[in-house]
Amino acid sequence: MIYYITGGQRSGKSSYGQKLALSLSDNPVYLATSRHWDGDYEKRIERHKADRDERWENIEEEKYLSTLTLEGKVVLVDCVTLWLTNFFVDTKNDVDECLRLAKQEFAKLIEQQATFIFISNEVGMGTHAHTEVGRKFTDLQGWMNQFIAARADEAWLMVSGIPMKLK
Repeated sequence: MIYYITGGQRSGKSSYGQKLALSLSDNPVYLATSRHWDGDYEKRIERHKADRDERWENIEEEKYLSTLTLEGKVVLVDCVTLWLTNFFVDTKNDVDECLRLAKQEFAKLIEQQATFIFISNEVGMGTHAHTEVGRKFTDLQGWMNQFIAARADEAWLMVSGIPMKLK
């Protein structure tokens, strides 16, 4: 089963995904994809960890999610945007290569018999990016979101903390 939850920044995506995961399992996996960029980001990561109690198994993996053994588990992947950022940076902003690698990794990941909840951002719903690299990433994010949403059993859009079912 694949759930896809998308929305703007601070729309309530992660909170909704966490509640969903806990409704499906007593011991879900929180799969964090963020890189540890700097000290401020470390504080953000620690705040996120503090939001979850002992029921959660916390795993950090920046790119190669399919290398993890997740069979039979409920897995909250938070988030696709940060995961894509890691590929984007490592491919020197090559959108085509990044999209190829991310789609390939996603396809391998969902071969596992697990329940996946993917959290992603709708970055294209905000302001228009002022830089070429920003516009490239917005396109990349939109294409990957479409790829995941097409494969999802359920898709949700979060707006101001309110979940709206898309499919």
